[in-house]
Amino acid sequence: MVLAGTFRAHATAVVESDSIGDGTAIWAYSHVLKGASVGRRCNIGDHCYIESGASIGDDVTIKNLTAIWEGVTIENGAFIGPGVTFTNDVYPRSPRMKQAENRYRGREWLAKTVVGEGATLGAGSVVVAGLTIGAHAFVGAGAVVTHDVPSFALVIGNPARVQGWVCVCGSRLEFVQTSTKCESCGMKFRQTEKGLEPLRPPGGADA
Repeated sequence: MVLAGTFRAHATAVVESDSIGDGTAIWAYSHVLKGASVGRRCNIGDHCYIESGASIGDDVTIKNLTAIWEGVTIENGAFIGPGVTFTNDVYPRSPRMKQAENRYRGREWLAKTVVGEGATLGAGSVVVAGLTIGAHAFVGAGAVVTHDVPSFALVIGNPARVQGWVCVCGSRLEFVQTSTKCESCGMKFRQTEKGLEPLRPPGGADA
């Protein structure tokens, strides 16, 4: 690893951005373009590509063979598994094709995606452009996400559908009527019309 200011980059990595946070590690053959933003204490695995306009928060893990495109925001503490696929254009055409020139003169085509705080995207999952993955949600390996995912939801399949709920710590939650307590960490939750609501913030006292 080569120290570059306050972050570490493998000798084979190409880091063109001047916005890399303290304590971040960028591993072999990864490429971070100018204009990309990477937070503190992140770990970016081998053969990753982070495009200009991508935004990555603090304490994020991005495993090998993942590309983060312009318009994708990954919030603090998220885990992006190996080979996750993002996109940023719902109806893509080659901008070099004459019939598509007008479509790409502006930025209206860009469909932004947000991966919420502490969320997990399993290996090989696919996220269609323009969606929001809620905080602490869990997307199973190989899932194809075609709609927004609620916070704390566990989604699997193609298309991905809600199959349960998970705690901040990642453990599966089992409900008695509309409330539950995580068996692993003790966090309490209740179900509402809008989804799952923690009865206390992570690390906080009971509400």
